[in-house]
Amino acid sequence: MTLEAIVGSKIGLIVIPLYLGSIVFESIYNHFHHRNGVGDMKDNLMSIAMGLISAVANGATAFITIAALFWAAQYQLFDIPLTIASLVVCFLLDDLRFYWHHRVAHRVRWVWAMHVTHHSSTQFNFSVALRQSWTKHFTGTMMLKVPLVLLGFDPVVVLFCGVLNATYQFFLHTEMVGKMPRWYEFIFNTPSHHRVHHGRNPAYLDANYAGTLIIWDRMFGTFVEEKEEVDFGLVKNLETLNPFYIVFHEYWGIAKDQMQRLTLWQRLCYFFAPPGWSHDGSRLSSEQIKAEHAAATTDLAGAPTGTADTLAKA
Repeated sequence: MTLEAIVGSKIGLIVIPLYLGSIVFESIYNHFHHRNGVGDMKDNLMSIAMGLISAVANGATAFITIAALFWAAQYQLFDIPLTIASLVVCFLLDDLRFYWHHRVAHRVRWVWAMHVTHHSSTQFNFSVALRQSWTKHFTGTMMLKVPLVLLGFDPVVVLFCGVLNATYQFFLHTEMVGKMPRWYEFIFNTPSHHRVHHGRNPAYLDANYAGTLIIWDRMFGTFVEEKEEVDFGLVKNLETLNPFYIVFHEYWGIAKDQMQRLTLWQRLCYFFAPPGWSHDGSRLSSEQIKAEHAAATTDLAGAPTGTADTLAKA
């Protein structure tokens, strides 16, 4: 049995029951308390199924990332011993790494084709946290972990920090929790901050990329506070529960765009420009949607502007 299979099986024995138990608890709580987040049962079950398949698919291809990390270990600049302090530092650096990975996933179409799966549900609950792509080890962004190994952290420690971060993020996907204490909201990512990230409201697009610490968004100018009610999902929702379409539709979209008569530069842009970019201006990027929304709000001089109307114009 390979190292990745052993590590994956041990982690799965812990986190999968934890995740599924949390989903059941949230569903029961929301049902009896009539809270938001109950969601459509078919959508919830699809998210869970996609999560279980992603665990198998990504586990089977994890050797790509793990091999790169252990290969890089032979070129380490320092030999950082495992202590509480070094573990904390590694976690902080890996959390910063996740911020940039996540930001790239929203700003580069090739990576967005992987990440769009996670944003495809119009629900927001613990089950949505499991709606993950099956192709994460093929995008190239997992290689952002390599610098941590080159710096001197053990590859196993780097992988462990990633698991801790992912586990924390699972519990951000809920409407059971409103606002946390102000000091906590300032430092850490919270359900409120992450609801913004999953919103299709123009004001909420491309915001709050943080994993555990929201301070990265505050530092790099991508933080947006939750104010208006969040409309969850994609700018253009898929309206299907076909798992293969959900996972691969954006890859197919890239392929169709490549079939057009294009210059080399345009072909590259359809891979690496932000989602919504088009050579003929027939689509809108998130930046353009936000700009149009801001302009419309300003033109109305304080008159109410409906999110649905703005999105319809987009």
